[in-house]
Amino acid sequence: MVIITRRRVVTAALRHCGGIVCAMTDRLNPGDPAPEFTLPTDSDGTLSLADLRGRKVILYAYPAAMTPGCTKQACDFRDSLASLQAAGYEVVGISPDKPQKLAKFRDRDAITFPLVADTDKVVLNAYGAYGEKQMYGRTVTGVIRSTFVIDEDGKIERALYNVRATGHVAKLRRDLGLD
Repeated sequence: MVIITRRRVVTAALRHCGGIVCAMTDRLNPGDPAPEFTLPTDSDGTLSLADLRGRKVILYAYPAAMTPGCTKQACDFRDSLASLQAAGYEVVGISPDKPQKLAKFRDRDAITFPLVADTDKVVLNAYGAYGEKQMYGRTVTGVIRSTFVIDEDGKIERALYNVRATGHVAKLRRDLGLD
């Protein structure tokens, strides 16, 4: 199967994913164009990657709002947001949760950056952040905790897959030379 977006042609294999058929894509590499998206947000609006053009973006994919690991990661980004923004980075979280759940997550944990909902997992697939992963010794299909650093021109600077929820933001800050 070939998926054609405005900025990228993706070769994908069809797989059965939790009651739906979804496309499994290759992982992104530095220099690849970041797949475009327009998704609903936690604040009843929409956010497009095009809206952020001209700014550096940290897009991070997480499995589920309000779970312990995802809460830790979101709070780490929240707590580092001022220094990330001072260095020119915008932060956006993406998950398959519905916007209403993202709003509860935002309010409960005082998340101060946009959370976008990819309920059909099309964008997560385009970024290679949805697919088979190991969980407690079993192979399962789901969101692969990932972080993408996107430059001002919409190109992938870094594509980090299978990141840990705890300590990831601190490592990312060091890798970006912010510490």
